[in-house]
Amino acid sequence: MLSSLRDSGPSEHISAPSKSDGDNTLSSSPHTVEDSGFPEGGMVAWCTVFGVFLAQFCGFGYTSAFGVYQAFYAQHYLQTSSPSAVSWIGSLATFLVTAVGPICGPLFDNGYFYHVYITGAVLQSFSLFMLSLVQPGQYYQVLLAQGLVSGIAQGLMYVPSFAVLSHHFKRRRATMMSIVSSGVSLGGIANTIMLNQLLNGPIGFKMGVQISATFITVLLIISCILVRPRYSAVRQEEVSVNSWKATKKCFTEVPSLLSIIGFMLFQVTYMYPFFYFQVDSLRHGLSATFAFYALVVINAGSFVARFVASAVLPYVGVIDLTIITIVACAILIIGMIWLGSAASVIVLGILYGLFSGINVAIMAPVLGLMSDPAEFGVRLGVGFAITGFGALVGPPICGALLTDRYLWWAPAFFCGVIALAGGVLFVGVRFSFVRAGAGAAHTGAGDEQQIETGSHDEKKEAKSTRELYPSIPGPPKKHLR
Repeated sequence: MLSSLRDSGPSEHISAPSKSDGDNTLSSSPHTVEDSGFPEGGMVAWCTVFGVFLAQFCGFGYTSAFGVYQAFYAQHYLQTSSPSAVSWIGSLATFLVTAVGPICGPLFDNGYFYHVYITGAVLQSFSLFMLSLVQPGQYYQVLLAQGLVSGIAQGLMYVPSFAVLSHHFKRRRATMMSIVSSGVSLGGIANTIMLNQLLNGPIGFKMGVQISATFITVLLIISCILVRPRYSAVRQEEVSVNSWKATKKCFTEVPSLLSIIGFMLFQVTYMYPFFYFQVDSLRHGLSATFAFYALVVINAGSFVARFVASAVLPYVGVIDLTIITIVACAILIIGMIWLGSAASVIVLGILYGLFSGINVAIMAPVLGLMSDPAEFGVRLGVGFAITGFGALVGPPICGALLTDRYLWWAPAFFCGVIALAGGVLFVGVRFSFVRAGAGAAHTGAGDEQQIETGSHDEKKEAKSTRELYPSIPGPPKKHLR
């Protein structure tokens, strides 16, 4: 049945206007159609944006609320399991969100968007309903349903949902990615509030998870209806990419290798507050009612960060901004040791959500800076998959350091030191760009000269890169040779 969906898209085919049409052709359209054939708007495009937003809300946005489950499992449902063991559930799901990227990317490129996307939506709904049937104390049942199956489901939707935006937007692509990624933060806020009320209310775990699963299922159905690829239009501009060669570059080019390792180290620490902030608040004597909203505070800061990143990026540059956010997150995580009042929870939560959210929002632009635009999908998938290992091992290590006695200083210092190590690697990335003659990437100087002196193809590539990442001149590959 799904085979009939391959290569399907909207019934209308939007083609680029010919040069002879002049400006009148563009002005007569209800939305702008770029020379490359990208609509940059219109009903189908905006419905796709909203559908992808819902996918992020129901996918990684649900995992962002895992701190609620972490606290509930530790206190009620999995009391015999250590904090480290419980953390493996959420960390496995987080890892799989990005780990399946190298598989989903080629399938998406070959026209199997609906196969992958709908399978992910069905699995996500199935995993949550199966979670509601898990019996108390059955750790491996929870790990299978919420860690393995839900993680794979979210991963099947994650990369294709971002990639499908490239079928509708080119000039606005980075902006659209920032908008839809805010669905993760809003999902973290809404799901945190809902799950705290359901799981800690009178209806109990089974009914609470089933209500949550029904809500997620309805949103995923809407998402599957709204999202539409445009394979027929995009394939007119296909460029053959050697996937193995592109993958090899991730490890042979020094800036790319340092960036991937740096992000992997940051991912070791990134999810620690999301998993333990609510438990930390409860253990430090704050009321249960207030502690239930500790994760909401972090996700609220992360939501604002998605838009702050787009505003700040043209003035700071992605590498410098990455260094700043990683150092700030390291300091804030260490500050969790002294968490003890409602004011400290609010201030620390908002600031951590803000800086960590900016870092996550600019991860794709940083990895994109290292690659030829034609290799962006392959190298982004490889980069995300490798950095995901940090998210896999980080929370369990923190849980082991925390122990059953809840020694908060141990995981906090561990995360702070590891994050700072990642920041040091990005300092190395910055200097490697300077040595390669890319110092203008951070100052903005020399953009016009580079565009004017390059070949015709390089000029187009440079302009495209500057539209996506305004503070970086292109083409990036020229700086790495």
